Amino acid sequence: MTESTLLHELIAVAAHRTPQAIALTIGPAHVSYADLSASVTQFASGLMGLGLARSERVAIYLEKRFETVIASFGAPAAGAVFVPVNPLLKPEQVAFILRDCNVRVLVTSPERLALMKDALAECHDLRHVIVTDAVAGSASAGAMVFAPLALVNWSDLLASPPQPGHRVIDTDMVAILYTSGSTGKPKGVVLSHRNMVAGAKSVASYLENGAQDTLLAALPLSFDAGFSQLTTAFHAGARVVLLNYLMPRDVLKAMEREGVTGLTAVPPLYIQLAQLEWPAAINDKLRYFANTGGRMPRETLTALRQRVPTARPYLMYGLTEAFRSTYLPPQEVDRRPDSIGKAIPNAEILVLREDGSPCSPEEPGELVHRGALVGMGYWNDAEKTAERYKLLAADAPGRQAGLQLPEYAVFSGDTVRMDAEGFLYFIGRRDEMMKTSGYRVSPTEVEEILYATQMVGECVAFGVDHPTLGHAIHVIATKVVSTGAIDQNALMAECKARMPAYMVPTGIEFVEGPLPRNPNGKIDRKLLSAEWAQRRAA
Repeated sequence: MTESTLLHELIAVAAHRTPQAIALTIGPAHVSYADLSASVTQFASGLMGLGLARSERVAIYLEKRFETVIASFGAPAAGAVFVPVNPLLKPEQVAFILRDCNVRVLVTSPERLALMKDALAECHDLRHVIVTDAVAGSASAGAMVFAPLALVNWSDLLASPPQPGHRVIDTDMVAILYTSGSTGKPKGVVLSHRNMVAGAKSVASYLENGAQDTLLAALPLSFDAGFSQLTTAFHAGARVVLLNYLMPRDVLKAMEREGVTGLTAVPPLYIQLAQLEWPAAINDKLRYFANTGGRMPRETLTALRQRVPTARPYLMYGLTEAFRSTYLPPQEVDRRPDSIGKAIPNAEILVLREDGSPCSPEEPGELVHRGALVGMGYWNDAEKTAERYKLLAADAPGRQAGLQLPEYAVFSGDTVRMDAEGFLYFIGRRDEMMKTSGYRVSPTEVEEILYATQMVGECVAFGVDHPTLGHAIHVIATKVVSTGAIDQNALMAECKARMPAYMVPTGIEFVEGPLPRNPNGKIDRKLLSAEWAQRRAA
């Protein structure tokens, strides 16, 4: 095998070329490509032994570790679909994902399983839980009964008799990545083998990744950009350092210790890193640093370039629905630091009016992505899929009148403009999504959790500009009619218990109700947000 067409083949091809090369590093531990490939095959055989059918879902609820990577590629090798779950999510949020895409197998740790025990009772499609270490009090081999799921130890699964996985092709789905939606519930973006492999090859080409590279996986692997560190590295035969960091300084220490040559991160992390002193050894090795997940402040970009003057900066734009859309070449950064660049290789980016016709230079329009990276829609959500994945007009750029079959593209919902030289500039988002600490958060997702506390009457959440977070989440709420006192400390404690840290509001303001409505009878979020901004400016 000399070329990858399926996701798991990225590892197999690299193992064939350089079997003893290091593929993964965590602290002092390393895994070669040969051993990683063997583990992926063993994991796939284990899933087949559990009776997993073609395209059934395997959720992975773990921090970054070897087992996370093995399961993420081993599930596709069995012909299944992997569902990476953000390790910061709370049990109820994880359970929603498991129910939403009918997960059959969950891979997790004993510690996380203990937290999930009650929530799993509602996951009726779940049949097996694979635990990375032995569960206290359980048998050491074989499947174990766990209310009423079958528990399987990781080591036992990898010892299953070899058997081939289901036959799949590159247009079959391989992953469902969950991202928050404007409805308040996470949406599952369905990606094919072709989407992920084409994305890996495209990004690796413009970043010029090679076998000599060492990439730092600092972002969560549940993010498309985070998982991309694996796929691009494996395509190039490079090494990936998996890092679960607590403080920004841990990132710098890992970069120095491991001789990292490529770093991809989100603006909030870069803002923090730019405020620290960087060990001089980083500049000797770092070949590039890439930004994704929002616009990097110019001051931060300037500071980073001063820290590592020999490293090349790549400014990128993407969306989970099409993985990665644009990048700004390093040689253009000084000329147009506010640009999100041009289309990545093997993709075409259009700027279209509402009627589907192309915009003129400098005319604002919607960013539309066409090509091999366009995903397969949202899992089990026809309405949202129809909003984002639409047919291109018959006379759209790249289309010819003689073509009889239609073509779907991703309509991003983002407004951009294109200059006369073809460089794109981001203007704003059409929806009300908040981008905080690199995460996309739906206001109604925050509101639903607040309502679940039964400590607020009405509430509305919105994002406000923040120098390091991107958006800070602010909430305006009314008190519960039946109660007099408002205990904000208790409410914030509930938020911290029920939400990931990045979703916890930075401020909750109580006002007299009811909250104002718009003509449709909904709480007027835009009005409340504008009034809050006016009060702050006064």
